[in-house]
Amino acid sequence: MWKKLHTLLAVRDVRNKIFFTLAILLLIRVLDIITVPLSPEGRQNLLKLFASGTNQQGIGQLFGLLDGFSGGSLHSFSIIALSVYPYITATIVMQLLQPLIPALQNLALQGETGRMRLNVITRLVTVPLAFLQAISSCLVYQQQGVLAHFNLLDPRYMLDSLAIILVLIAGVMILLWLGELINEKGIGNGVSLIIFGGILATLPQTLKQGYLALMNSGGSGAVVSGVIFLVVCLLAVMGMVYMYMGQRRVPIHYPTRRVVNKDMLVGQSKTSYIPLQINSAGMVPLIFSSSLLLFPSILIRSIGTSTAPAWLREATNWIAVWIFNPSNWIYWGMNALLVFSFTYFYAYVLWQQQKIAENLQKQGAFVSGLRPGESTNRQLMTILNKITLGGALFLAVITILPFFTRIGGTQLLSSTSLLIAIGVILDTVRQLEAEMALRNYKGFLE
Repeated sequence: MWKKLHTLLAVRDVRNKIFFTLAILLLIRVLDIITVPLSPEGRQNLLKLFASGTNQQGIGQLFGLLDGFSGGSLHSFSIIALSVYPYITATIVMQLLQPLIPALQNLALQGETGRMRLNVITRLVTVPLAFLQAISSCLVYQQQGVLAHFNLLDPRYMLDSLAIILVLIAGVMILLWLGELINEKGIGNGVSLIIFGGILATLPQTLKQGYLALMNSGGSGAVVSGVIFLVVCLLAVMGMVYMYMGQRRVPIHYPTRRVVNKDMLVGQSKTSYIPLQINSAGMVPLIFSSSLLLFPSILIRSIGTSTAPAWLREATNWIAVWIFNPSNWIYWGMNALLVFSFTYFYAYVLWQQQKIAENLQKQGAFVSGLRPGESTNRQLMTILNKITLGGALFLAVITILPFFTRIGGTQLLSSTSLLIAIGVILDTVRQLEAEMALRNYKGFLE
């Protein structure tokens, strides 16, 4: 392993790509230090908000879920507090709209040029989504006493409030630009590595919380809880790796031709396979379900302010306590149901976009025992539905796992963060494998 790593670093251009990527990730940590100006009282309220745990209808845990993606930027309310979360939401929305809007579907089929135009449209959609998320977050911060004078309708505070929102939106776009630099000059997917860097940045704080939770438990129960938690985490990681790399290979045959005495003769067919992923949706269902639950949660809490009518405050408070409360099993049940449903939906969307059966028919390839075209498509869809069931059930179980693996009432495990981290690591290793193969070296893990 160390020999392979030394060989990898010995190649100058690969070494430069790795160091460039690390430098960009370090720069993002520097940007995280630049915070939005707050009063001393507001800073104290911000610390109390994230330290409240299950208090205040679980709003501390609610923001803690987003804080994991931003690398603790929400905890400090830095200029990159929103991270790339609006861009991820915009990307998912664009993928869902492609089957519904023919113009977008045509762009997806135009190769690299079409993908570049779709990327531009996605970035344009990111701006209003970042605007909505910035307003929602600031309203909740105002409700909790973090922002004392946030009001876009009051002329006295309008400019200051608008400046905060624009700074948060600018932070999102800066991160996207840095992600593009990683794609062009570094190693790995830029946006994924930014999220991965944020997850690693929160790791020391998570370990500290786990240690304090174990110490508060006291006695032999703390040791047992710690061992069980570590075993569950290890099994979850093993299961995620297995599901992420697991696939069903469907054999296909390509007819080959060879020239004999200037005459074209048909020879034996070439056999290959279609790798149907067990979890073709990846971590997208977890992110999308979190979005569907987080944005209504933040919106409800921003509506139920002290200036709202009494009936509206009571209604929003009931919804926040019994439905959108991360401390309640109903919240996690809805989350698991959304993940299960969206895994099937997203896998179907990806299948429709790939048009595998149609492409096989155009290339003259076929699946043994099946007619090319619609018959092949039905059989492949049947196989996809069967293997996706296992992936959807696994993601649903992983989603509710943090609810049952708390230590002293503290939720330490984040399934979404763990799945993203594993996916980014595996994808980065594959890119390193490709870099090694281009230079006639053995694989990085061989």
